[in-house]
Amino acid sequence: MSAPEIPGYRFDDADLPKSPVTPQELDFLKTTLLFTEADELALRQTWEILRDQVEPILDVWYGFVGSHPHLVAYFSTPEGEPIAGYLAGVRPRFGKWIEDTCTRPYDETWLAYQEEIGLRHTPAKKNLTDGARSLPHIPLRYLIAFIYPITATIRPFLAAQGHDQEQVDAMHQAWFKAVTLQVTLWTRPYGPDTW
Repeated sequence: MSAPEIPGYRFDDADLPKSPVTPQELDFLKTTLLFTEADELALRQTWEILRDQVEPILDVWYGFVGSHPHLVAYFSTPEGEPIAGYLAGVRPRFGKWIEDTCTRPYDETWLAYQEEIGLRHTPAKKNLTDGARSLPHIPLRYLIAFIYPITATIRPFLAAQGHDQEQVDAMHQAWFKAVTLQVTLWTRPYGPDTW
């Protein structure tokens, strides 16, 4: 899954503005989350396990969203009709996000794309990437609450290749920290930094 094949995927786009979050602030967040080099190594191992399971993972996540009308509403018309093209357009970017979470260095390029992802949940950029006629933003509460299902549902996939419990736990904790870190960064566009 290469970047040019994924419409709207802008990770390495030099035209993306820099994140307002500085590398030092990112380090403070990582320290707060107890995110260490051991977690980075565990994420690399995580990708080796997940790389061949991306589509089944997305099936689980899409099934979860699709089974809850209050969540699928954000991929639907204002009248409540799910937009198949919107859901299909987001899917490869969501799959690439799994890979990026596990393999990319958490540097200024990564920070810039996290800011872009955050903005795509707010009225500033929601629906623009896919040209969708959907609700204008995803409420912050759902962004935060989604940390749990995205973390809990990944564990069976991590355990699928017979790694011992300690390895699975280390990978699962690293994933949890990485998801929490990203969602924390995605919340930044929802309110002024003074808050």
